[in-house]
Amino acid sequence: MSVAAPLLLALHSSSDVLGLGLASLATPDPLSPQQPPRITSHPLGRRLSNDLLGCVEQLLPARRWRELGRLAVATGPGGFTGTRLTVVFARTLAQQLALPLDGFSSFLLMAHRLSQRGEVGEEPFWLLQELPRRGMVAGRYGMDAWALGGMAEREAPRLYGQLGDLPPGGDRLEALVDPEADVAQLLRLSGLAAAAGAAAPWASVLPIYPTGPVAAGPR
Repeated sequence: MSVAAPLLLALHSSSDVLGLGLASLATPDPLSPQQPPRITSHPLGRRLSNDLLGCVEQLLPARRWRELGRLAVATGPGGFTGTRLTVVFARTLAQQLALPLDGFSSFLLMAHRLSQRGEVGEEPFWLLQELPRRGMVAGRYGMDAWALGGMAEREAPRLYGQLGDLPPGGDRLEALVDPEADVAQLLRLSGLAAAAGAAAPWASVLPIYPTGPVAAGPR
């Protein structure tokens, strides 16, 4: 009797829409057309704290969580509360089930998505997210054959006062979350990490808070 391959669960809440993904770890690429993933999106907004668990259970009931072999979560930058909720949930689940947990920046997921769609070239580029009355969050990305999935985060997302504060060089693109497409990238990167045998301790996965409640400027 064959045993089903363990599952990979991905969570992304760096925008007002919760994105979830479930894929098999049977192949190095969880997006394989032979075993397509299940990806769902839920425009929860402020209801995330009440509805997160219910949305996860719609995708994978709690009685089947023992079938999981790995978890992945988007670490932000994003809304303070939304990002924290999914990261804490993923960390708790990974700890209780003794599972590896991958954390990837939401900006890095966007960079991979833009690259796969041919919307960026081989030169490094910036992703920018403007904030009302607070400046902008920006991170710099570029192709790198040695990086997981071929894309490297050259400058981690951080808060800048204005556009002129960014170091020169590279195109500057608006950072826009595409919930389902970015969850697909989250599944892909975590699947590649699993295939490479990469360690993924849950305790090292933390949310990115460049605009936390007490942040006052660049750090």
